[in-house]
Amino acid sequence: MKVDETKCLGCGRCRAYCTMGAIRFTRDDRGRVVAEVDQHECVDCGVCFRAQVCPGDALYEPVPQWPRSVRGTFSNPLVEHKETRIPGRGTEEMKTNDVTGRFKWGEAGMAVEMGRPGMGARFTDIEKVAMAIAALGDITFEPKNPLTSLMVDKKTGKMHPEVMDEKVLSAIIEMTVPLARVPEVIDAVRRVAKKINTVCSFDLTCKVHPGDTLPAFELAQAAGVQPTPNGKTNVGLGRPLFVEEVRQ
Repeated sequence: MKVDETKCLGCGRCRAYCTMGAIRFTRDDRGRVVAEVDQHECVDCGVCFRAQVCPGDALYEPVPQWPRSVRGTFSNPLVEHKETRIPGRGTEEMKTNDVTGRFKWGEAGMAVEMGRPGMGARFTDIEKVAMAIAALGDITFEPKNPLTSLMVDKKTGKMHPEVMDEKVLSAIIEMTVPLARVPEVIDAVRRVAKKINTVCSFDLTCKVHPGDTLPAFELAQAAGVQPTPNGKTNVGLGRPLFVEEVRQ
């Protein structure tokens, strides 16, 4: 996002809408107070523009070129990723598992949400977390997740070198892991979290087992993580697009 200084009135209304605190004020050549967007910190989320609070219509967004173009596609929920045709940061995850059958018996769906709330995340930090998880082995990164499409090596979690300095509002590392390895993933993220300059949180799901038990929930608790009670539950109203495997 940028500001047309010839139209800016210096009123400051846009500043409160910046998700990254990237709007600051300076003086132009004529000594007028005008807004300026820190391009290194701006994630091109478009919130300030869509709020339509600028009385001078001074905010505008140039067409971004690669690699900066990844900022808007991850940060603006109205923009689709050309690789996946899905808007936003990730996929539908577990929300449609009764239809897709993505997570099977003996598996857990896990994700690490990075940058939210309010900090954003650079791909340097995203790569650190992805590689720490991939190093465990037997991890499958979700192919429909736009972040996975930016990995040059899905076995190691290494990201495309040209996007490393880009910043996004948030991104989600999605994966499928063997159920028993949930504690290992949690431990790996805990260790690498000390080396990153942002925040992250876990998403966790699995199929409901007999007795309405959730082994993934119990494994997380055993690893010292207390999942919040709110969640997303499939109630079986969708038409399955997969054949249910025999539970082992």
